[in-house]
Amino acid sequence: MLLYIIRHGLAGQHGDPQYPDDDLRPLTKKGAKQASKVAKKLVRRGFAPTLVATSPLVRCRQTAELICQRVVPPPELVEWDALRPGSDLDQLVSSSNSSGAQELAWVGHAPDVDELCAALVGSRPEAIAFAKGAVAAIRYHDAIAVGLGELRWYVTPAVLGA
Repeated sequence: MLLYIIRHGLAGQHGDPQYPDDDLRPLTKKGAKQASKVAKKLVRRGFAPTLVATSPLVRCRQTAELICQRVVPPPELVEWDALRPGSDLDQLVSSSNSSGAQELAWVGHAPDVDELCAALVGSRPEAIAFAKGAVAAIRYHDAIAVGLGELRWYVTPAVLGA
């Protein structure tokens, strides 16, 4: 099984009075363009999740939609409350393992994505720091299990030239 962990792209400023409900804060134009470019470049390198699970917050949903537009065939897109800020790792693992997907992606928030990735590969939470729009790939020989993943790669939009 291959799991991709993705931090949402560049979004409007936290606390912007234009978005009193932070759940509705969207990607910026630059963030949307960058997320689309990252997905395009990764697809060229074999990125092909069949399921993309996203936090229901707007900026994550937008990032996930841009990813789904680039992957062929388009993956199933689902919202999981377990990816909201303060992610529920046990629920994410359970839902992922029962999904039947062999290649899937989680789109979430910092610092949760840092902590999720670290826990899945058996590392300290402070050992991994996701940039906005960054993607990590974790390989499992079977089902997803905390501490048993192998970090195959981690890439930022800057490294991809996005």
